[in-house]
Amino acid sequence: MRRFGFPLLRHISPFTVPSVTRTCCLHQGVYTGPHTCHQSTMLGRIRQHRRGVNTALGQHMQDLSGPEERLLNKLYEGLIGGQRASLAESITLVETQHPRKKELAQVLLQRVLAYRREQESRNGGKPVAFRVGLSGPPGAGKSSFIEVVGKMLTARGHKVSVLAVDPSSCTTGGSLLGDKTRMTELTRDMNAFIRPSPASGTLGGVTRTTNEAIVLCEGAGYDIVLVETVGVGQSEFAVADMVDMFVLLIPPAGGDELQGIKRGIIERADLVVVTKSDGDLMVPARRIQTEYTSALKLLRRQSKSWNPKVVRASSYTSEGIPEVWAKMELYRDSMLASGEFQGRRRAQQKVWMWSLIQENVLHHFQNHPSVRDTLPHLEKRVTKGAISPGLAADLLLKAFLSSSS
Repeated sequence: MRRFGFPLLRHISPFTVPSVTRTCCLHQGVYTGPHTCHQSTMLGRIRQHRRGVNTALGQHMQDLSGPEERLLNKLYEGLIGGQRASLAESITLVETQHPRKKELAQVLLQRVLAYRREQESRNGGKPVAFRVGLSGPPGAGKSSFIEVVGKMLTARGHKVSVLAVDPSSCTTGGSLLGDKTRMTELTRDMNAFIRPSPASGTLGGVTRTTNEAIVLCEGAGYDIVLVETVGVGQSEFAVADMVDMFVLLIPPAGGDELQGIKRGIIERADLVVVTKSDGDLMVPARRIQTEYTSALKLLRRQSKSWNPKVVRASSYTSEGIPEVWAKMELYRDSMLASGEFQGRRRAQQKVWMWSLIQENVLHHFQNHPSVRDTLPHLEKRVTKGAISPGLAADLLLKAFLSSSS
């Protein structure tokens, strides 16, 4: 039995020190100072930071048992070795709701993050993977599009992972998880990995653990990560806060297109793809391409180095698919050259942290003894109209805060 903090720190890659700005990889802290710095000062900061990390990790975890340590070592070695079975098992571990297994998942994630930082340092500081989020209304052909693009990319030597988020039933909480049945050829490709996950009621249709699954896929050597999400709406930009590029797929002949797709989701799109552009739908697809091109010109630009594009493609004939990928590569190169690519990822880490804080605080609030005892009575009074929902919320918060202090 031993504290997990010390073994974990052995897997954290050495800190690299650029000339002006020095970044703390684990907590994303940035130290700034004069252009010339003393090595001893930097080493002191590193030691102090590592002591803080070790203390935090020691408080977060209890002792690892022998079987737990062997399990984590097995998953980590299999993961960085590119074994799909280990990747699947690791994602299952991060998706669990079991308190102890969630702690084990965080240990595994720290090791994978350290490995990924080492890979990025060898790559000149550039990200080793390209994350693309895909969304669109039901029937837009998202799964068919992903299969055609995935097959093309694996044929070019890329390793592609697909994280497909399926809608969950509001009644039973279950999901069909049927995306693999619509990607039969890509499923059999040894350079591809498809993982369907339930939305589980998460706003935006992206599961809480999708971010962590992305990290695991990158650690397993997949350089293209595609995240397919549920539906489209004003709240459907959770995916945009975890990917490098957000692609909106829209079908032709869908009625009043500009009204049917909410403005909020269009504003987040870096690329709009009009799908099913073949046969009788070729003419409507061209019309919609023109309409969206005009509409995007009226919206405020998100990036200084990229203007959103509208392209047509057909998953049935594969026409336009290479051009779509060419636009994605152009976007990646432009954002990398301007530095916005890395800045966007840093901002996403902060958003990710706060979303997890909000979820965990709500969970802690709902399971607090004072709240749990008072909640049924207040809910009954609210449903009868005896008190307002706002007053009930204030009373619950007061009970929570008074017992917590």
